Amino acid sequence: MTQQVPSTEPELAGVRNFRDVGGLPTTDGRRVRYGVLFRSGHLAHATQEDAAYLSSLKLHTIFDFRNAADQKLEGPDVELPGVRNVNLPLSDPADGAEFWKLVRDGDLEQLRGILADGKGANRMIASYRMIIKERTAEHSQVLHALAEDSVPALMHCAAGKDRAGLSIAVTLLALGVERDAIVEDYLKSNEKHRRYKVRRSASAESAYTPEVMELLSPLFDARAEYLTAAMDTIEETWGGVDPYLEKGLRLTPEARERLRERFLD
Repeated sequence: MTQQVPSTEPELAGVRNFRDVGGLPTTDGRRVRYGVLFRSGHLAHATQEDAAYLSSLKLHTIFDFRNAADQKLEGPDVELPGVRNVNLPLSDPADGAEFWKLVRDGDLEQLRGILADGKGANRMIASYRMIIKERTAEHSQVLHALAEDSVPALMHCAAGKDRAGLSIAVTLLALGVERDAIVEDYLKSNEKHRRYKVRRSASAESAYTPEVMELLSPLFDARAEYLTAAMDTIEETWGGVDPYLEKGLRLTPEARERLRERFLD
């Protein structure tokens, strides 16, 4: 059953956190067009019905920001006929491998050691800052592709929250979307039906105790402070969105205008 709204957001059985980014307002009074930019979690567990719906969107390109470790854990995306798939890992395949092994397998004391006293949230903030500073080539590739021909597009990572969230935010900044609207869309990933299912391999009841889930929450929450840290990094490193786009992402005013023509009403 779908909601009768312009974005027609479906309840996909095997794809978490799917949504159309259409309708968001820009600072000059325009809005992002519906049906041109989508975001979600991974597509590896999409059902036949999910795949049929995704095919109906007439997607040109799917940007998958997962790394090899993610793909090994979850599987490859379902194949959609006629859709170009672009894999741009936004974290190194080995980055944090031991950390995420502890998240899945560690006992309470181990989890306290790596996540308690703000360490989990600090790790997320550092990751967001790093992706903005060190992954300019990937974000540049995405924006140039969108400016040329890769529309409609779907961006996803594993949960559709962090790497996809940042890539969507960068795209929306390039379109001139209001900051508050970008944050509001990002925070939708916290809604219960959208959230990534925490996977712990321990079979004991203690694997999902309230304390364990509380310790893990910074990793699986969408928190405004994370996205704010990314935006602060843009200001601190480049002095603002315009120089970030021009110097950091090599996006010319002409390419930016093509983006706006493609995505804005």
